[in-house]
Amino acid sequence: MLPLTSGLGDRRRGGWLGVALALLACTGTAWAEDGYALWMRYVPVDATSAGGYRAHAQEIVAPDRTATQRVAREELERGLAGLLGVMPRLRTTLGDGGAFVLGTPQSSPWVAPFRRDLQALGDQGYLLRSARIGERDVIVVAARDDVGVLYGVFHLLRLMQTGASLDRLEVRESPAIARRVLNHWDNLDGYVERGYAGGSLWDWHTLPDWQDPRYIDYARANASLGINGSVLNNVNANALSLSPDYLRKAATLADVFRPYGIRVYLSARFSAPIEIGGLATADPLDPDVQRWWRKKADEIYALIPDFGGFLVKANSEGQPGPQDYGRSHADGANLLADALAPHGGVVMWRAFVYAHDVPEDRAKQAYNEFVGLDGALRRNVLLQVKNGPIDFQPREPFHPLFGAMPRTPLMMEFQITKEYLGFATHLVYLGPLYEEVLHADTQARGPDSTVATVIDGSLDGHALSGIAGVANIGDDRTWSGSHFDQANWYAFGRLAWNPRQSARDIAADWVAMTFSRDPDVVTPVVDMMMASREAAVDYMTPLGLHHVMARGHHYGPGPWVDGGPRADWTSVYYHRADRDGIGFDRTSHGSDAVSQYAPAVAREFDDVDRVPESLLLWFHHVPWEHRMASGRPLWDELVHRYTHGVRSVETMQATWDRLQGRVDAERHRHVAAFLRIQRNEAQWWRDASVAYFQSLNGRALPAGETPPAHPLAYYESLQFPFAPGDGR
Repeated sequence: MLPLTSGLGDRRRGGWLGVALALLACTGTAWAEDGYALWMRYVPVDATSAGGYRAHAQEIVAPDRTATQRVAREELERGLAGLLGVMPRLRTTLGDGGAFVLGTPQSSPWVAPFRRDLQALGDQGYLLRSARIGERDVIVVAARDDVGVLYGVFHLLRLMQTGASLDRLEVRESPAIARRVLNHWDNLDGYVERGYAGGSLWDWHTLPDWQDPRYIDYARANASLGINGSVLNNVNANALSLSPDYLRKAATLADVFRPYGIRVYLSARFSAPIEIGGLATADPLDPDVQRWWRKKADEIYALIPDFGGFLVKANSEGQPGPQDYGRSHADGANLLADALAPHGGVVMWRAFVYAHDVPEDRAKQAYNEFVGLDGALRRNVLLQVKNGPIDFQPREPFHPLFGAMPRTPLMMEFQITKEYLGFATHLVYLGPLYEEVLHADTQARGPDSTVATVIDGSLDGHALSGIAGVANIGDDRTWSGSHFDQANWYAFGRLAWNPRQSARDIAADWVAMTFSRDPDVVTPVVDMMMASREAAVDYMTPLGLHHVMARGHHYGPGPWVDGGPRADWTSVYYHRADRDGIGFDRTSHGSDAVSQYAPAVAREFDDVDRVPESLLLWFHHVPWEHRMASGRPLWDELVHRYTHGVRSVETMQATWDRLQGRVDAERHRHVAAFLRIQRNEAQWWRDASVAYFQSLNGRALPAGETPPAHPLAYYESLQFPFAPGDGR
C-alpha cells in the first residue's frame, strides 16, 4: 500500500516515492493496512498487466507551469511507482520511447492535434486515447482545461488498478452535473453533527498558519471522483464562520484545494447581519441588510477569488430566515444571490423546512412552501432538495418537488453519512439507494422524466446544475469510521459525475481498488454490498415504514416514541399503528400527499393494489390482514421482513468469514467486528419493533418465528445519552 499523503520535500528522492519503492521491494509480503489510503492504494498489478502498461511508462510528458499541471503529473508518477514499480522520467518534451502524454491544446504541442476531439467535452471533460506520435506509442490524457487532465489521470489510474487493458484505449468523459459538492456538517469547535468518524478534519484553531497534510489527501480523494466543491461548515451555521478571522482560515483551505479543482463554499447564517454585523434586523428587503451582504461578498471574494457561494438552511428546525420578517424563501435566497452574482457565486437554498405549526402531513410541507415560488428565484439560485420528502430515511419515495418546478434548477441532496442507516458500524452500501432515486421517473414531462434528468438540467434546459452529499468524513484513520463506509463517499462521487452509472459496477471498481482485484474477492464482496441496503430496510423499516428510530440521537429502534414538543418529531405520528392496522394514509382519501406527484405517479401510489410494496405503508394505512404478494397477511409479512433482514446480515458475516486470508488481516478483523455489531443491532431492531407492534395488534407471531428476546418494557428502557453524531 502506498502512502496516500502527497508528502513533503523532494518527491523524486526523499519523499513518498522513496517510501513507495522501498515497499515495492517487499511485494511478496503482506503488510498491515488501516484504510487511510482509500481507493488510491496503487498496489502492484500482476505481471501480465504490468507488462502491457510498462510499454508506456518510460516517460510522463506533461507541462508543469501551473499547480494543477504539477499535481496531475505527480499523481500519475505516484500511481506508476506503486502499480508498476517504475520511476518514469518526467519531461516536458517527447523522447524516444513510449510515454504518457498529458496536457491541453494550449499547454502541450502533442495534445494540440486533439483539439477538435475535445470540443464537445466541456472544460472539465477529458479524452483518454492510445495513439502514435511519430514512431512512438503513447497514451494521451487530453482536456480543454488543466483540471480535466487531472480527472483524466485519475480515470487512467482507475483502469490500471482494476486491471483494464490500455490497448485501443478510447474514453471520452464529461460530467453531467456542474456542481458536485460535499456538505460538511462540521462545527467550529470540531464536532461533526451526524458524524460517525471522529472529529472534524478542519483544525480551525491552528488555521491559517498550520496546513495539515491531510487536507491535501482529502483534496486528492475528491478530485479522484470529480467532486469539485466543499461546504466547510454545518448548515446549522454559526455566524462567526463569516467573520474576518474565520474567512482567512477558509481562504487557506481554498488555497490547498484549488489545484485539485475544488471550490470552497460556506453555510451562511441568515441572521449574520445582526450577530456579527451590528444591525438591528436581517430583513432581506432592508437596504442596510442588502448593503451588508454585498460588502460581505466583496470581502470573501477578495480572499477567495473562486469562492463557490453560500449554502443556507432557513426557517427550519429553529434556524433564522426570511419568514421571521414576513418575507418568502425567494426574498431570502434572492438577497444573497444578488450579493454573489457580480462574483459568479451561487446560493444553494435548502428546501428542508418545518412549519411553525405541526402540519397535517410533514411529507407535504416542502412542496407546499416552494412549488409556488417556481420562477421567482434568481438565476444563480439552486434549490437543494433532499432525495425524499421526510429526512434521509432508509427508503423514501422520490421527493415530489423533482419535476414540479420546471423554471427552477433543483439540486439533489443525498446523505452519505448514515444517520438513519446504522451510523458507521453497519455495512450499508448506499449506491443502490442513490441509483433508485436517480432512476425514478417523475413522469413530470411524460415518460423518462427521471430525477437524474431533472438535476442535471437536461429535462428543462438549465445550465446551472448541482448535487450535494452530506459527508461521512472525519479525522478517523479510515476517514469515514469504517472501511465499507468509504464506498458511500466513492459511490456518491461517481454518480455525481454520471448519475446514469450502475451502482454494481461502481462497487466492483471500489472493491478491486480497495481490497483485491481477485474475482474470488470482488464478486462476493460486491454481492454483499448490493444486498446490504435492502437488508437494512428489512430489519429497520420494512414495507414503507419510516421515522421509527429513537429520539434525538437516532440510534436504534424507537417505534414507541411519542410526546415532546412536536408530533412530527415522534414515531407514532408516522406509522399510526393501532389494533386494526398500520401505515400513514397519504392517499386521495387521507392527507392527499399523492397529489403532489405527476398524475401517472399519483395514480400508482394512490392504489393499494398498484403501489410498490416497498412503499405500501408510506402511502396507505392497511389492515393487518391485508393480503400481500407473497400470499401472507400483512402482519406475517412484516415479521418475515424483519427476520429476513437479520438473516441477510448473517449471510454477509458468513461471506466475509470465507474471505479470511484473501483480505489483509487488520481490515478483515475490523470489518468482521463491525458485522458482529450489525448483526446484534439488526436483531435488536427486529425484536424491539415486533414486540411493540405486537403489543398494539395482539396477534400471534407467524409459525416458525422466534419471539423477541425481552419484553417490550426492556427495549423501551434502553438509554444512550452519549450516542455519537447528535446535533447537540
